[in-house]
Amino acid sequence: GSHMGEQPIFSTRAHVFQIDPNTKKNWVPTSKHAVTVSYFYDSTRNVYRIISLDGSKAIINSTITPNMTFTKTSQKFGQWADSRANTVYGLGFSSEHHLSKFAEKFQEFKEAARLAKEKSQ
Repeated sequence: GSHMGEQPIFSTRAHVFQIDPNTKKNWVPTSKHAVTVSYFYDSTRNVYRIISLDGSKAIINSTITPNMTFTKTSQKFGQWADSRANTVYGLGFSSEHHLSKFAEKFQEFKEAARLAKEKSQ
């Protein structure tokens, strides 16, 4: 559906990559330049999502689940696996600070997702 009613809770800018589906090793850039990457809260489904648009095309639409892990693989690069989308997303940041902030928010919303899941059971 449309995300017009949803407000981003946190936005940053990063270069977006996805793991090569064939080799599962190489990163393929899905954005030509840095794009806005945002966390959204979907109140109807009570889930947190990471969404990034390149123009009108969604290059990331990832629902945060309690078992996801965001890993910093270098000072400016981080990644997480999304089993539903069957891919690994990678983000290249302009600074270590931006990466830390994004990782912090990932942890925070992952925890919120875990609590929401426990409540609904």
